[in-house]
Amino acid sequence: MAHDADVLTAGGIPAAEAERYGHNLPLIDGNKTYRQVTEEVFAPTERRPPLRWWLALAITLSMLSLGAWAVVQTLTRGIGTWGLNRTVGWAFDITNFVFWVGIGHAGTLISAILFLFRQRWRTSINRAAEAMTLFAVMCAGTFPIIHMGRPWLAFWATPYPNTRGSLWVNFKSPLLWDVVAISTYFIISLTFWYIGLIPDLATQRDRAKTKLKRAILSVFSLGWNGSNRTWSRYEMVYMLLAGLSTPLVVSVHTIVSMDFATSVIPGWHATIFPPYFVVGAVFSGFAMVLTLMIIARSVMGLQEYITTRHLEAMTKVVLATGMIVGMAYATEFFTAWYSGNPYERYVFLNRALGPYQWAYWTMVGCNVLSPQFFWFKRVRTTPWMIFVLTIFVNIGMWFERFVIIVTSLHRDYLPSSWAMYRPTFIEVAILIGSFGLFFTLFLVFTRVLPMIAASEVKGVLKHGDH
Repeated sequence: MAHDADVLTAGGIPAAEAERYGHNLPLIDGNKTYRQVTEEVFAPTERRPPLRWWLALAITLSMLSLGAWAVVQTLTRGIGTWGLNRTVGWAFDITNFVFWVGIGHAGTLISAILFLFRQRWRTSINRAAEAMTLFAVMCAGTFPIIHMGRPWLAFWATPYPNTRGSLWVNFKSPLLWDVVAISTYFIISLTFWYIGLIPDLATQRDRAKTKLKRAILSVFSLGWNGSNRTWSRYEMVYMLLAGLSTPLVVSVHTIVSMDFATSVIPGWHATIFPPYFVVGAVFSGFAMVLTLMIIARSVMGLQEYITTRHLEAMTKVVLATGMIVGMAYATEFFTAWYSGNPYERYVFLNRALGPYQWAYWTMVGCNVLSPQFFWFKRVRTTPWMIFVLTIFVNIGMWFERFVIIVTSLHRDYLPSSWAMYRPTFIEVAILIGSFGLFFTLFLVFTRVLPMIAASEVKGVLKHGDH
């Protein structure tokens, strides 16, 4: 990789000098033309997948098959196949649910909030981040359904018209809050993603080589003709959807946090949970986006579109949110001590020094210590270092949810009720299967639709051109 001093901007200015004196650096490398952007972005959807893509798909489908087998075992044999007991009634499944909801937050943040703040560097990563949101929410939605015990009655959690008298949903149930939050979030995110796809779907339609493909894309591109009137209406709708999606970033994980905060269990009954969960979701979501983008830019040859400047901007977000998460951990301990409540104090001491201390210190090491390496510019601009650190962040955020749920439940008010929780192979297999579903959907997405929003990239192509 060339040094910054050797890299020239579009105006022939060394990148290091441009950054020092405040010049705008180009967001896309290689002095691309509009035609080049179209050819290179749409090429993966038009050529045969390489062997490495098929190998990756085989691995993810194997993971998905293992998860499907575990789900069938759960449905046919019952929840007793899990490691739950009378004390720890929530564990692996709710941990996975909250984890996947958090992963889905970065897509809406990149797409909506950064769009409203006119952050142009989002254009190379927003399409993949939005798709990641949809796939993560789909993974999250499976866990509450499985945990119902009778998942074939999952439709009872929706306010559907029925003929059974006064039967209606229980609005006091956290399960219903999750159903409303997740379904709303998925519908809005899907709409926002699809609206952003329309210009590129029209390009795919015009480049289609078969009549069937052209007919299908003609339907989904909604008669897009690229006129000034069409673009004007499109930008207005996109702006409105961005404004509508923005509150969802805060509201969805706030509602998820209230599953815990509205209880009276020590370690859960805390007003810090809503902002704490929201920031943690953005933290883990950006880490997952970085993980996927680093793989995609290397495998698909998109280094000139997803540049080190994009990676550096995202690592700064990870660093900022990681510091807030670390402050939240410290605040929880301070609040427990300051409250004078012996039960509250015991829960947090038990987290740090009890039988699950290994999980707690794994969480602290991954979420608090590992992001601190992003203070160094060399780390922020070295893809393999970023990849390793984001893997640690994702591991740490999973353990955070595990620690919050299990350590608060396994020792409650009565010592006679204390119990240890150990996950079974069935639970681990379901977790592996959820990752298999996520990566399978992402792999298929990269071959069917353009992973980069070509229409938006063209709008910033001349950014930094002097």
